[in-house]
Amino acid sequence: MTKKNIRRIGVLTSGGDAPGMNAALRAVVRASVYNSIECFAIYKGFQGLINNEVKPINARGVSNIINRGGTILKSARCVEFKTKKGRNKAFNTLKSNKIDALVIIGGDGSFTGGMIFQSEFNIPVIGIPGTIDNDIFGTNYAIGYDTALNTVVHAIDKIRDTAISHNRLFFVEVMGRDAGHIALNTGIGAGAEEILIPEENMGIQRLLQSLKNSEKSGKSSSIVVVAEGDKTGKNVFELASYIEKNMPHYEVKVSVLGHIQRGGRPSCFDRVLASRMGVFAIESLISGKSNMMVGVDNEKLILSPLKTAIKVKSEINKDLIRVNDILST
Repeated sequence: MTKKNIRRIGVLTSGGDAPGMNAALRAVVRASVYNSIECFAIYKGFQGLINNEVKPINARGVSNIINRGGTILKSARCVEFKTKKGRNKAFNTLKSNKIDALVIIGGDGSFTGGMIFQSEFNIPVIGIPGTIDNDIFGTNYAIGYDTALNTVVHAIDKIRDTAISHNRLFFVEVMGRDAGHIALNTGIGAGAEEILIPEENMGIQRLLQSLKNSEKSGKSSSIVVVAEGDKTGKNVFELASYIEKNMPHYEVKVSVLGHIQRGGRPSCFDRVLASRMGVFAIESLISGKSNMMVGVDNEKLILSPLKTAIKVKSEINKDLIRVNDILST
């Protein structure tokens, strides 16, 4: 596919929101305008594509959004798009608006939908990874991850003030159902005594012994960062209860950070990353690329097949585990 074949591009955000999605949208729209391509905003993700919630958007339509969290296009889960009938409706929406290609900003679920849609209707699709979990293969960083890290570190810093003041042991649960990237990096960044992630099953007895060793070494308070997908206990509250029974000198508390991790103004890193990815997505479509995801590898923008991004599991940085083992003594 060459530039002359693409006259109109649709862009949508799908799945969980992530800081920097608006910056990516801004880049997609302005890169389209720069290349004399009309851009159409698709609201509420794939559901909006089915319901024809589509409007033209120009450079002025994305003014003053680079600093905003969330997504002005809204996002929604769409069960109907998982059906052939739903995807047919979505395709009819594209045809009625004469849209030639799609840019999807989201995570693996969104890319799965995009890949199936492309295979059925031969619509060029480029994905831009936007997820705070950073669990997409094919990129060092996804949009929103850096902002989430900073949000979590700031929260843990404040929790530590209370922990020190009251000789408390805090379990801080962070997002990461399938991947421990947030927990591992923020745990090191905030100086946590222990970090529990899905990729490394520490075991409850080892955790207990580690905390007792910390107590013997003179620590009067401790922070344990727990990824929500960790399997050390059935859940973080049960884990905290077990430790409290076996360490009566500590007052054990649990803080679940929850969706606060998704919100807030995107960091400078996420704004720049999203801007680069948005421009590269449009340039990739113009050059004839499709069914690919934009990624970054050692500061260089790359493309990976959507299939690879979906099916290959992102790997945790093993060296960070080693670093934490050394620093948490």
